[in-house]
Amino acid sequence: MIPDNDFITHEGVPGPTKEEIRCLVMCKSGVSKDDIVVDIGCGTGGLTLEFAKRAKKVYAVDKNINALNITEKNLKKHDLDKKVNLIHEDALEALKDTKNFDILMIGGSGGDLSSIIKEGYNKLNSGGKIVVTSILIETPVEAIKTMKNLQMTVDIVNISISKGKIMDRGTMMLAKNPIIIVTGKK
Repeated sequence: MIPDNDFITHEGVPGPTKEEIRCLVMCKSGVSKDDIVVDIGCGTGGLTLEFAKRAKKVYAVDKNINALNITEKNLKKHDLDKKVNLIHEDALEALKDTKNFDILMIGGSGGDLSSIIKEGYNKLNSGGKIVVTSILIETPVEAIKTMKNLQMTVDIVNISISKGKIMDRGTMMLAKNPIIIVTGKK
């Protein structure tokens, strides 16, 4: 995994997704060297870069041009830019223009989560996965309902991570935002 502090960041662009979360997302997605991945809401590119290290091809989608610019800088910094196509477009439009794929990663939906999952499901290869990460309670509820309606096999995990900060008198554990990962398999 690429260390969190090895990413270029930008005020107003979320990310990167924390290292421990990226690790679990890679595990839950089951990404392999033959997979094509679509990363919706790529932010600074934390997950995009990790997928690019493992997959055949990645399409990073964000409607925020600043996010795509930061993702591109991070891809170049880590020499992963050849495996990623950057798409500056709304998620639903990008999915309509995309050929079939094996993994759909949704880190941001702009309020269109159900529609993005449904459109993604139509392009998802058999056995493929849709992975949704969330800091909001409502997002996984919507993802689970939509995936169940599509008769996907659903897995949910809630992760709470604390990192140690070394101090004079000892180590203080500092909690990070809890994250919920919902994975649906076609």
